[in-house]
Amino acid sequence: MNIQILDIDNISDVWEEMRKIRVDKDGISIMASKSLSLLIKLHEINIKAVLILKQEMLSLGGEVALPKEVFNLSQKYFTVLLFGNLKIYQKLVSKLKEQYFDLPKISQLIEEAIDNYQKEEFILNWKNYRLSLSKKTHIMGVLNITPDSFSDGDKFLDPEIAYEHALKMIEDGVDIIDIGGRSTRPGSKEISVQEELNRVIPLIEKLSSKISIPISIDTYRAEVAQKALAAGASIVNDISGLYFDSKMAKVVSENQVPIIIMHIKGTPENMQKDPKYHNLILEITDYLRKSINKAKEFNIPENKIIIDPGIGFGKTTSHNLEIIKKLKEFKILGKPILIGTSRKSFIGNILDLPPEERVEGSAASVAISIYNGAHIVRVHDIKEIKKTVRMVDAIKSGLKFEFCNSSANHRGHRK
Repeated sequence: MNIQILDIDNISDVWEEMRKIRVDKDGISIMASKSLSLLIKLHEINIKAVLILKQEMLSLGGEVALPKEVFNLSQKYFTVLLFGNLKIYQKLVSKLKEQYFDLPKISQLIEEAIDNYQKEEFILNWKNYRLSLSKKTHIMGVLNITPDSFSDGDKFLDPEIAYEHALKMIEDGVDIIDIGGRSTRPGSKEISVQEELNRVIPLIEKLSSKISIPISIDTYRAEVAQKALAAGASIVNDISGLYFDSKMAKVVSENQVPIIIMHIKGTPENMQKDPKYHNLILEITDYLRKSINKAKEFNIPENKIIIDPGIGFGKTTSHNLEIIKKLKEFKILGKPILIGTSRKSFIGNILDLPPEERVEGSAASVAISIYNGAHIVRVHDIKEIKKTVRMVDAIKSGLKFEFCNSSANHRGHRK
């Protein structure tokens, strides 16, 4: 006789566990939603709605944790925690639709949040490219054509050196090349649009005619994005989440390319001047949700939107660690997640190392990020991080490897 407690946070794994013990298919359909519990936090809920929520959840076998102030009626709005499995939430959603006091809206929020959180299939399909982000973690390689980027500034200003480095990244297994011509390190200063164009356009033109993987343009300027797309780029990576340039969403929409929308607090020049948050994850989520809505207003297809919580962009070391630890919470937006931890200062602060010696720290942060839900990782050290990505993907998906021993070496071969 033995016992296990299973660590499961998605419905497909629940199905798989029941399949393993040969549960009848009809039984799986009935029981799966009863097995997966979710803790849902609702903010700024009217006291009348709170009391009805409590009553309904108790009647369904769930629970609602309330602040003690609810019972003395000292305020009108509250934050509450809901405890229940998927079956309970499904019944709750149905019951709340017929209620009053904003409860139909709460019903819709819960339903959309759970649907998004459980979403697993993400496929980017545009022009000549198709990336299945659910099959494997994709690697975006950083190529900064700048004199002052925090890690590789001045290394690739020479167009030929930048071109050769791009080819080396492809050889090492990169899936996307992200080209930027304006440093966004903390404290960086603005440059002219023409200077940014002079740095990136020649390389994009040369590279796009020679390679088969997509090129991303790292810019928050609509004019740069437009000319980069015309030159052969096919993804826009906007650190402002469509906020810095009002014309950016129109450019992306007209070109029908994927957009990476990132969270930033402030601007590159001032973002690290004592950033503060009341609720870090909630505030980032709200910012990204507004960016998604702006993209939708400009008819950017939802399946071409990627989100990035913006590691290091208006965050302290502790903020960055919290984002990585709680990355799964961004699944509520129902979009593929990109994260860029590579060589960043929070790793240096923890390990007391300069950027060029942060490979192991970067690999650790990448591994945890993938396990917590990242679909794309933006990195400098392609060859080293590729190994990390393959291992984490294998662990997550349970791929089986056959190990062949020899006197010379030990190699793992995928079945």
